[in-house]
Amino acid sequence: MGTYSYVLVGTEQALAETWGTTAHGAGRRMSRTQAAKRVSGGELLRELAGQGVTVRTGSLRGLAEEAPFAYKDVSEVVEACHLSGISRKVARMKPMGVVKG
Repeated sequence: MGTYSYVLVGTEQALAETWGTTAHGAGRRMSRTQAAKRVSGGELLRELAGQGVTVRTGSLRGLAEEAPFAYKDVSEVVEACHLSGISRKVARMKPMGVVKG
């Protein structure tokens, strides 16, 4: 929500080495409970709005559980996939709106 997303394309190397798969997200670095203890949903909503990201959610607790800091750095994950040859970067996108729940 508060960082970039990427479009990747698979490679022939991925077909041979990983059955055509690559990372589909950064992966969590903290649990949902830990994230919700660290930030309130309302606080995160205001922070994202300050970054120009509009969020619509049915649950502020659920929003807090999905806080950007709860995830690994997606740029590092994408770069690892790119450099390993299992996917190729096509585009980097900045979020403008997020729907949760």
